[in-house]
Parts: sequence; structure tokens; C-alpha cells
Amino acid sequence: MPTDPARDAAASQISAALAGGLVPVVRTFFDPATFTATHVVHDPATRQAAIIDSVLDYDPASGRTRHDSAASVLAYVRAEGLEVAWQLETHAHADHLSAAPWLQGQVGGALAIGADIVHVQDVFGKIFNAGTEFARDGSQFDRLFRDGERFRLGSIDAIALHVPGHTPADMAFVIGDAAFIGDTLFMPDYGTARTDFPGGDAGMLYRSIRRLLSLPGETRLFLCHDYGAPGRDHFVWETTVAAERQGNIHVHDGVTQDDFVAMRTARDATLDLPRLIMPSVQVNMRGGHLPDPESNGTRYIKIPLDTL
Repeated sequence: MPTDPARDAAASQISAALAGGLVPVVRTFFDPATFTATHVVHDPATRQAAIIDSVLDYDPASGRTRHDSAASVLAYVRAEGLEVAWQLETHAHADHLSAAPWLQGQVGGALAIGADIVHVQDVFGKIFNAGTEFARDGSQFDRLFRDGERFRLGSIDAIALHVPGHTPADMAFVIGDAAFIGDTLFMPDYGTARTDFPGGDAGMLYRSIRRLLSLPGETRLFLCHDYGAPGRDHFVWETTVAAERQGNIHVHDGVTQDDFVAMRTARDATLDLPRLIMPSVQVNMRGGHLPDPESNGTRYIKIPLDTL
């Protein structure tokens, strides 16, 4: 196995957390409109918390936004007496708008994403003709994590792992024994994320997934989405490394990179674009902030024609 200091550090952290009982509490809020799982993870000793991949409700027909989903998260944080240290984004989502700035205004927490968000900003800044006033340096975020960077959640060690492929900027946040892996993997009976967005790469996703699946088998994996699978009548967003290695229908042990790339390329060619990709990317590349109001005081979402 190739040398991988960041992965090895994450594996050591997970083993130490399990041995020492320093494991975080995770509470998940599922938004059925976007099939998104927002996770609130906290250290039971210090009550310090992170909110991961929050959702701003958006109606594409009317253009109206609401905070119902985020308000449920907020109510839980306050009821549990949690101190929010982080608002974490695993990537710039294409299927829902982030509520991180609104939640940050309510309960604080540094807004963070992977450092390669600058590449996403560059690509989509051009697609949406965002102009020179749109900064492409990640400055909309409080912290840009690089591969292997360590941080803490109260008394619990944490580390960021770069897992590109779905997008160039995907990050997995490993907090104690729990890994929040965004859109790299879905439940074993559903498979893996698409790679046909600008900057996506199926071979890169395969390598990122194998990197995650080389963590200890008991590592808890928390997913960003569940779309349901044939024969299953409920949504699920938590699994383990061992379960994914044994049973993931796209990338279980024994599947080669060439096999995966062929499958993923063929499958992606059949998929429609996400329903909310236009508003989601425009907002999320800005760190969840809505576009600035124009001269009439109204904010607008652009729809580029015949482009994507």
C-alpha cells in the first residue's frame, strides 16, 4: 500500500478514539426534499459541536428561501446546550443550498471547506459570468482545510482528508472514530457519487474511496445523502468502512479502478442534472451567501443557457 501520512494519521486517531472512549455524539437531520443528511457532531465532555452540510430550504418555482430545515438543527443545538465551533462543508454542493451563514449568525462557528474550493470557484465563476467582484480565493470561508490538517472538537482529535473525484474540492472530516465523507460514497446498496460535473474524475474518485476504505473497519461513516434503494423503504445515512468494503455495489473489495471508471462513466451518461444545481452552485461557491442585491434591491440567480 502506498505511503499516505494523512490517512495513516487518521487511522491512528480512529484507533486511539475507540480505545480511549473519545468518540463523538452524532445527531442527523434528514431533508427529504433534497435527500440531504445534515450532521451535528459534538464532544460529550465539553459540549463543543460542529454542524456539517446544512440545508437552506429553496423553492425553485417561486425563488423563495426558508430556514425550516436549519431551524430544526438550531433548536437541537440550543436544547442540548452545545457550543458550535465549526460550520463544515464537505464540498460545494450541487443539490442543495447551504444554510451555514444563517446558522453561523445564530450560534457561531468558523465556516470551513477544502482549500481546493478555489478551483471550483474559478470554473463556476466563469460559467456564471460572476465578474471580477466575485473573489475566487476562498475568502468567503473562515478556514480552508488542506489534506492532513488537524483540528479539535473539544477534547476529540480531528483531521481533514482530501477526497476529490465527485468535485475537485471534496473533503472528509474525521472526528474521533466518525468520518463525515460527503458525496464520495452512499449506502452499500446504492453505490457511489457521480463524477460528471466540471472537475469531476471517476479514477480520482476511485482512489479517494479506496483511501477512505483503508481506514479501520469499525470507522463510522456518515453520508451526505441517501436516495433510497430498491427493496428498502427507509432512508439511512450511517454505515461503516467494513460494510462498504464488503457490500458496496459499485466499489466493494475486488472491483478494479478500470471496472469502476467504466461503470461510473456509463452510469453518469444516463443521469439528469440535479434539480437545484443552478441556484446551489451559485450560492455555495460563495460560502452559502446569496448573490448581492442588484440596483432594485432584489437578488437574482442566473441560468446559463445551453452551457451545462
